[in-house]
Amino acid sequence: MARNEVRNIAARLGFLLLDQTRLTTVASELARNVVKYAGRGRLITQMASGATGRRGLRLIFEDEGPGIADVDLAMRDGYSTGGGLGKGLPGSKRLVDEFKIESATGRGTRITVVRWLH
Repeated sequence: MARNEVRNIAARLGFLLLDQTRLTTVASELARNVVKYAGRGRLITQMASGATGRRGLRLIFEDEGPGIADVDLAMRDGYSTGGGLGKGLPGSKRLVDEFKIESATGRGTRITVVRWLH
């Protein structure tokens, strides 16, 4: 559901196919993490506007799961707590223009990403 919603919104905002694919990939990865680690959460999509008048898409993924104990470690390529390749979070960061993680152990995680129209 997240993939389709993000792809549709990105297309309506005028993102080229490559950027639609980048955003869809990020949405898929981060939504999967929410489900895998927290069981449930939410995705908030927002139009973003910059100081210079540029436009973009902001995606916010929130959950009330266990949180990320060490964000710096989680952002390292190859690090995984779930048996994967450890490319999800750092790979997602590389696909967007802005990437922010807020997390507290036992309280959940909020990841905010922005991709600007180029």
